[in-house]
Amino acid sequence: MKRAIILMNMGGPNNLDEVKVFLHNMFNDKYIIGAPQPIRAMIAKFIIFKRIDEAKGNYKELGGMSPIVGHTKRLVRRLNKIVDADVFHEMRYTPPFASEVLQKVKDYDEIYAIPMYPHYSSTTTKSSWEDLIKNAKKMGIDTNKIKTIDKYYDNKLYNKTIVERIKEALQGDDSKEFELVFSAHGLTQRTIDKGDLYQKHILANVECAKKELEEQGIKFKKIHVAYQSRLGPLEWLRPYMEDKLKEIKDKVIIYPISFTVDNSETEFELDIEYKEVADELGIEDYRVAKTPNHHPYFLAALKDIYEEMKDL
Repeated sequence: MKRAIILMNMGGPNNLDEVKVFLHNMFNDKYIIGAPQPIRAMIAKFIIFKRIDEAKGNYKELGGMSPIVGHTKRLVRRLNKIVDADVFHEMRYTPPFASEVLQKVKDYDEIYAIPMYPHYSSTTTKSSWEDLIKNAKKMGIDTNKIKTIDKYYDNKLYNKTIVERIKEALQGDDSKEFELVFSAHGLTQRTIDKGDLYQKHILANVECAKKELEEQGIKFKKIHVAYQSRLGPLEWLRPYMEDKLKEIKDKVIIYPISFTVDNSETEFELDIEYKEVADELGIEDYRVAKTPNHHPYFLAALKDIYEEMKDL
């Protein structure tokens, strides 16, 4: 039995020349910009025109590529060593695309597509899954041999990973002196109002993580949820991160709860941009925890998820 695991993620530029590719593909996704074509293409073109220079500048500060690239490659290499399958990754908006990876696994007996999104959303999980299946059908691959899952925010090992990353950020300091903010990528309120489960899953994940913290005897002064990465004039999920930071006086740890792999929104937006906001607000100690990346507990969680999928 020849098995393959495909880790599905949004992606990020492998170099500065791919920044435009990334933005073009993202803002032409019907689940990101809900307008019909050709209006969506016009909106995408306008956004790219407005954002391309700033985006390139941000990625330049990060070394000329998205951090997601290196972290994902290390994750794949390490997961390969502990499962009875060949592990690959595909990205929704930048290479390697689904078509490229499916070409490598088309003759496998079973294919397990694991989203790198623990929380279900049409903008991430559904978009990646539909793109994978569409490409599989184009290539004549029997889609019955491809399995996926919608969510795993409640996986015990995944939540243990979250707590380990928070403990790393504490660096041995007293947690009771800190406030903890679970920062999630924002979505428009309109998307949630249409029935998207993302916000429900985020809040449920926070409860799972709080339970794990409690079991380990880790107490914070206060625990919050906030949303980052707002774009455009529409109403987005609240509270916004910049507003939440105004409530915090002394010490804070930010945990990027909607991401499993560090990317520009963690290593630039949270590490750099919101750090500047925190400094302006006079926050004494501002720290950002790492995402799971290739932490041993996260590797174990992915193996656990894969083993469960085999029984579906």
